[in-house]
Amino acid sequence: MQTTTLKIHPKDNIEVALVDLKAGDMILSEDKQIALLGDVAAKHKFALQDLNPGDDVLMYGVLVGRAVLPITTGEPVTTQNIKHASGDYELRERKTDWLMPDLSAWKDRTFMGYHRADGSVGVANHWLVIPLVFCENRNVQVIQDAFAKELGYQTDTSPERDHIKQLVELYRSGKNADEILAADLNGVASLKAKDQKLFSNVDGIKFLNHSLGCAGIKEDTRGLCGLLAGYITHANVAGATVLSLGCQNAQIDMLKEEIYKRDPSFSKPLYLLEQQQIGSETELLNQAIKKTFTGLIEANKNTRKSAPLSKLCVGLECGGSDGFSGISANPSLGHVSDIIVGLGGSVILSEFPELCGVEQELSDRCIDDETAGRFIHLMRSYYDKAKALGSGFDSNPSAGNVRDGLITDAIKSAGAAKKGGTSPVADVLDYPEKVRKPGLTLLCTPGSDVESTTAEVGSGATIVVFTTGLGTPTGNPITPVVKVSTNTKLYNKMTDIIDIDAGTVISGDESINEAGERILEHIIRVASGEEKAKAVTGGHDDFIPWKRGISL
Repeated sequence: MQTTTLKIHPKDNIEVALVDLKAGDMILSEDKQIALLGDVAAKHKFALQDLNPGDDVLMYGVLVGRAVLPITTGEPVTTQNIKHASGDYELRERKTDWLMPDLSAWKDRTFMGYHRADGSVGVANHWLVIPLVFCENRNVQVIQDAFAKELGYQTDTSPERDHIKQLVELYRSGKNADEILAADLNGVASLKAKDQKLFSNVDGIKFLNHSLGCAGIKEDTRGLCGLLAGYITHANVAGATVLSLGCQNAQIDMLKEEIYKRDPSFSKPLYLLEQQQIGSETELLNQAIKKTFTGLIEANKNTRKSAPLSKLCVGLECGGSDGFSGISANPSLGHVSDIIVGLGGSVILSEFPELCGVEQELSDRCIDDETAGRFIHLMRSYYDKAKALGSGFDSNPSAGNVRDGLITDAIKSAGAAKKGGTSPVADVLDYPEKVRKPGLTLLCTPGSDVESTTAEVGSGATIVVFTTGLGTPTGNPITPVVKVSTNTKLYNKMTDIIDIDAGTVISGDESINEAGERILEHIIRVASGEEKAKAVTGGHDDFIPWKRGISL
């Protein structure tokens, strides 16, 4: 029989409804009988004791709000009777002891990945085409259309499509890279496209259009170059073609500097084309298409090989969260995080506005005072910027979050932090720095789903696990994004975009650890190319760099 309510922490003075409850229902909370004074929808909360205005509201054992009206035992907790509040935090003593999960079932497990020269291992093999400035978005789109049409996704013709056809035929006839680069594409007759996949070891050519690169502050320009460098050096990427206009703030030398900062021995194929230097737009496109095609020839030489799970770097993300996120999908993913960390792998917890209220716990878990101090500095700086622009972290929950039980940012945050498990915090990074240590890394990003996912991948996440209670179709161009539902109703409704159901925890059919280990098995299959994430099959290639002015 399913449990109908849940008190998450012994200190809590509110409790969660796991099913729809009616006014007058009698609830047994520990050894206390409580009569509900109003309807409480599943995912929402009710008071376990009388609260007066100004009294603390506790959930997950932390401060998540304060009463603004008198609240009687059994009364539903709403946006009308409580407001957001969170505890203060400071640098304190380290609390890095943790109970590592049993690793016996996982220590000898492997996945089949793409091994790179820097020692990283990817779960996919992509080629990138990137504009260094928004002025080149149109040219990137032309190249994208040409390659897409040749693959049969569109029917109208273009010179670029014919160029791709010609390159395919040259490759099929045995021409090498130098001969292909020397070919006069304008003088070769158009050829019939082939249906079969030409480069069997290349998962895709990905195009990262954006709106930055010029006319912005230096911080945004440097951040963009760092992010793009993170994608170019990423383990899921074989090489890249970069289009530059020439006069923009985001210069090629700045991009190179960021690349070598992340990989001092960088050796991947990288083609840098500057339009104002080349001159003709037609010539720019011809060179870009030919060089990209020869890059694909090189990329196709990569094959999957066995790698230990310690080579995984897992991004921890949530979006469209609900009142079940913090008690089903997120703690299940937290168990996965602890296993990956125990094995020597890396996990990334981001979305700093959604760590509001648990700052003290996370700072205490940092491995040393320097790391804790950096986390506190980044959190306070971000909060101060948000307040200066009229929106504190309390503005973070969306309308959907509130409707489904996350009525304060601290309630949302305390549940969101569960994705990070219980291990010590090994490192704290500012956007768009790259992961540099195994273990749990905290990465400063917005709470915005796509901006945060984009950033996690730029920092090195080779696979992202994305929990959702309302349903979110987002993905990433180069990294598989595996979706986990917090409730079974959502999973059954949106099986086209959601991979795994963690609603089994709510129904009592699985424990948190059992659900987490099922998620990890799925991660291994996706990492090995045995199964595709729904975000991949759905073509959800979302990419939004963070413009640091402020985003929440």
